[in-house]
Amino acid sequence: MTTLTPAAAPARRTIHLGGRWTRFAIRQGGRLLVSLWVLVTASFFMIHAVPGDPVRAALGLTAPADLVAAKRRELGLDDPLWQQYLHYLQHLAHGDLGISFVTQLPVRQMIGQRLPATAELAVLAFVVAVAIAIPVGVAVAVVTRRGRGRRTELLFAGTSVVLGSIPDFFLGVALVYVFGVSMHALPVAGRDGPSSFILPVVSLAIGPAAVLARIVRVEMLAVLETDYIRTARAKRLTQLRITLVHALPNAVTATLTIGGLLLGSLVAGTVLVENVFAWPGLGSTIVQSITAKDFPMVQGTVLVYGAGVLLINTVVDVALALLDPRSTIGEAR
Repeated sequence: MTTLTPAAAPARRTIHLGGRWTRFAIRQGGRLLVSLWVLVTASFFMIHAVPGDPVRAALGLTAPADLVAAKRRELGLDDPLWQQYLHYLQHLAHGDLGISFVTQLPVRQMIGQRLPATAELAVLAFVVAVAIAIPVGVAVAVVTRRGRGRRTELLFAGTSVVLGSIPDFFLGVALVYVFGVSMHALPVAGRDGPSSFILPVVSLAIGPAAVLARIVRVEMLAVLETDYIRTARAKRLTQLRITLVHALPNAVTATLTIGGLLLGSLVAGTVLVENVFAWPGLGSTIVQSITAKDFPMVQGTVLVYGAGVLLINTVVDVALALLDPRSTIGEAR
């Protein structure tokens, strides 16, 4: 009687990514710190290059000259610019963003009051953009695969190019005219209830949704022609299962990269859109601060905006490293 013995299982390969992950974290942290320093330095010297006296702008044109001079000495504006820069960095290292020249309130307190409104607007616009882009991009890719649906492809290409090229503020003004002035259907100013979010969110989301839908379509077309998708078709799986279960997750990597960049652009785009809709966020605050030459407020809001964009990019890099360690972690060799 012959005894059958089980075949030996192949030895598992152990992949050691500890060193690569450490180098990746160090590289990301260093890149973030250097970028923040460049941002802080650029914003400081650029706002100080703007002509005009911030103290005179804060106290008014009729303020006595001796009062203006005393206030300038009190704020350290008579010191050499490099001393003011070092003084600013010292306070910044302790989390002190300074005192607003106009309101005499801590900049950190004012940003804390305005930041939620801007964050709500940017996040909602991003969610709407993704919710539109992914199903539209996937559907158009399925319909136009291998040269089919030529009319659909042309319609999608033309529409996405037009919508993606319209500036946010221009679209916002058009929406205000149509839905606010002409139809009186939606509120066009302020942040008062869910209906007040509709027009600002649509203004911010339409352009990124069009761009992201094109990216999703291109990635899906590439994935749908891979060998494992052909194998799935050979197994007679339904097109819906092939698209959603097998193809879509592999098209997410590039979409996530572009989506992160778009979220950063959405945060920056709130500056103009908030002013169109009188939205009480950081965007309207920074414009008012620049007009009033309120140095601490401008520097603080620019720092928060820039830090938000940099943080989003860092989160995207980490997410990509988790999804595909070969592509991102490999750069840390």
